[in-house]
Amino acid sequence: MRQRISPARLLASTSLIAAVAMGLGGCTAMSKLSDVTGSVGPRAEAAPADRASTDPARAVDAYGQRYRANPKDAALAYGQALRANGQRAQAAAVLEQATIANPGNKALLAQYGRALADNGNFQQAYDVLSKAHSPDNPDWRLLSVQGTALDQMGRHEEARSYYASALKIAPGDPGVLSNLGLSYMLSRELPKAEEALRQAYASPRASARVRQNLALVVGLQGRFAEAETIVKADLPPDQAAANVAYLKDMLSRSEAPHGAPKRTPVASLSQPD
Repeated sequence: MRQRISPARLLASTSLIAAVAMGLGGCTAMSKLSDVTGSVGPRAEAAPADRASTDPARAVDAYGQRYRANPKDAALAYGQALRANGQRAQAAAVLEQATIANPGNKALLAQYGRALADNGNFQQAYDVLSKAHSPDNPDWRLLSVQGTALDQMGRHEEARSYYASALKIAPGDPGVLSNLGLSYMLSRELPKAEEALRQAYASPRASARVRQNLALVVGLQGRFAEAETIVKADLPPDQAAANVAYLKDMLSRSEAPHGAPKRTPVASLSQPD
């Protein structure tokens, strides 16, 4: 939870602006945290044996060479590497071609659907992900991603049904609970948002993303001192100060000149591995 991530990856699309709701975009999160959604395919393919495993740019280079030599065998790993490196449009293009060549490959469909969500193509992402698993054999991770796509389209009640289904399979998963909390934030149900996020935060598996989302919803309810305490907990002074500054900036986005629509903070929905 101490890893520091550059602000450039903290905000995604600002296309969703609600009157007093929480804007959600892309697939990165508020503050020094971000998840790059993982593969539903074999882990060995997704993790190169060399230094590329910890360096997205190296992974793109390594898998790019393999992809150019044999697109069929390396498309999934190359698409994942592109997504991890923030090359969203290229990732979607690579994975689209791979799914055309392999229409029944659910791992490719799952990764392509996630890439589409990364790229803001939420309806298409939802549709593609629906083909990546089935009602008789659902993948809770994909259910959660489908929920995020529905939330991005303003279909919050539907999104919550997907989170509920995911939580039946993976009870207490902090990523899904965090998404549920952000969904309630979008519909201005801040106490419910806080309740879900506190459940997520209580999990020993909670990431820094959950901490920051909880701090944000607490701050949106006017309890900034409490939000500041949450956002600084267990962090070195420099990172704590950076997080507080970022939290203030996020909360300031909910303010607007008199008579103008309120622009709200932008955070993001998690797409769990």
